[in-house]
Amino acid sequence: MRRPVLVATATVTLAFTGVLRAADDIVLDRFGAYLDSLRTQAAIPGLAAAIVGSNGVLRQFAFGWRDVDRSFHVEANTPFHVDGLTQMVTASLVLLCVEEGKLSLDDRIGQYSTNSGEPDATLGQILSHTSKQGNALIFSYRLERLGLLAAPLQVCFDESFRQAVTKEVLEPSLMMVDSVPGPDAATPAASDGADQGTLDRYRRALDRLATGYVVNGSTPAASAYPARTLTPWYGLITSVLDFANFDLGLKRGNLLGRNSIAAAWTPPFDANGRRLPHGLGWFVQSYNGETVVWQFGSGPASSSMVITVPGRGLTLVLLANSNGLAREFNLSAGDVQVSPFAKAFLGTFLR
Repeated sequence: MRRPVLVATATVTLAFTGVLRAADDIVLDRFGAYLDSLRTQAAIPGLAAAIVGSNGVLRQFAFGWRDVDRSFHVEANTPFHVDGLTQMVTASLVLLCVEEGKLSLDDRIGQYSTNSGEPDATLGQILSHTSKQGNALIFSYRLERLGLLAAPLQVCFDESFRQAVTKEVLEPSLMMVDSVPGPDAATPAASDGADQGTLDRYRRALDRLATGYVVNGSTPAASAYPARTLTPWYGLITSVLDFANFDLGLKRGNLLGRNSIAAAWTPPFDANGRRLPHGLGWFVQSYNGETVVWQFGSGPASSSMVITVPGRGLTLVLLANSNGLAREFNLSAGDVQVSPFAKAFLGTFLR
C-alpha cells in the first residue's frame, strides 16, 4: 500500500514549484517536510539529505534514526554505506588518468589483465555499462563489471585502488573527513600504509556508522552490510556532507576538468542513433528540457541517490540506512522519475 501513497505525495509536490535561491527558506523547509514524509511512508529508519549549490551546501537535513534500538538520531555527519555511488568516485579516477594521458577510454581491459573475461571491453564501455554487439552498443547495468577497472587504475596510480581513492578523493583537499574507503579500512591487514591518525579517524567514523535495516512491512530489523571491503563498484562509506564536498569538488574543477565532466555526462548512442541512458559513471536524462545527471546505490540494508541539474548548479544527495530509496523502483532502467524522492526534487526546483 505504500507505493501509491508515495507517488501521490510526489504529485502534490509538483504543484509547488519555484526557482531556488539561497534565501528561499520557505521552499527549502517545505521540501524538507516532503522528504521526511516520503521517508516515513517508505519505512526508512534514517535519512540524511543535502541540497548543494555551486558554492556550498544550501540546506542539510537529517531525519529519523541511525540506530533505532539505542535511539541515536541521524546527523549530517553520520556515515552511511553508499553502495553503487562508489562508481562515481571510480569514474572520476579513470577520467583523471585520461586527463593525465596515463589511460585512454578506448584502452581494452585485456591490456591490463589477462584474466578479465572481457578482454575486448574498453574502459569507456565498462564505465557506461555498455558492450559491443556487432557494430552497436548495448546497455546493461551490471555494477560488478566495474571491478575490471581496478587493474588499469593500479597501473595509472602505481598503487592499490583503495590508496588511489584515499589520496585523490578522500584526502583533506575535498574535506571528506567522515568517509572510510571500505569497512575494513581501519584493520591492519587492509591499512595500505595509512598512518595511525588516519586509521583512528576511520575508526571514529565507523563507530558512528548508521546501522543497516531490512524492513518488512513497517518493522525494521537490524542487518549486517554485505560489503566487506572497497571495490570499484561498492564499499565506500561516507556522510551526506562529505558527499556534498565531493560534488563541490566536481563543480569547482578541483577534481576533474570541464571537458572530462562534459564527456562523462554525454552518453553514447545505440544502433538507432538514440542516446543510451548512462554516461561515464552517471545516468543522464532530460527533464523539462534540462539535463539531469544522477546515480543511485542499493543494498539489502542501505540505499542512496545523487541528482544533479548542471544548468542550475544544483544537487540533491540522499543517504538511507535501508533500501527504501530504491526498493520499489527499477532505477537501473535509467529513468530517475520512477522515484518519488526524485520527482519531489525535480518538481520543486525545476520548471
